[in-house]
Amino acid sequence: MRRTASGYMLPMLSRLFFPAIGLLALGLVGLAMVWPQGLGARSPGPFGETPYQQRPEVRAALQRQHEAAMAEAERARQAVSDLQTQAVAPNQ
Repeated sequence: MRRTASGYMLPMLSRLFFPAIGLLALGLVGLAMVWPQGLGARSPGPFGETPYQQRPEVRAALQRQHEAAMAEAERARQAVSDLQTQAVAPNQ
């Protein structure tokens, strides 16, 4: 085997390399066209399914959790307000 001045054993075959890179690029573009765009987005056409967070039963559960958290926060605010009122006027 003969070494070239750059140290490579054989010269790179650009006639194979560049078409292979082009095919890889086209394949990646095609994949990007059908791949979901994150958790909240659905892929187009017949591909994919409804994302987990957008299903009706999951949305209902998330809404219940949100309402429970808001009610708990309101109870905590009310408790703090009551404590402040007692600290200002302890005889009442």
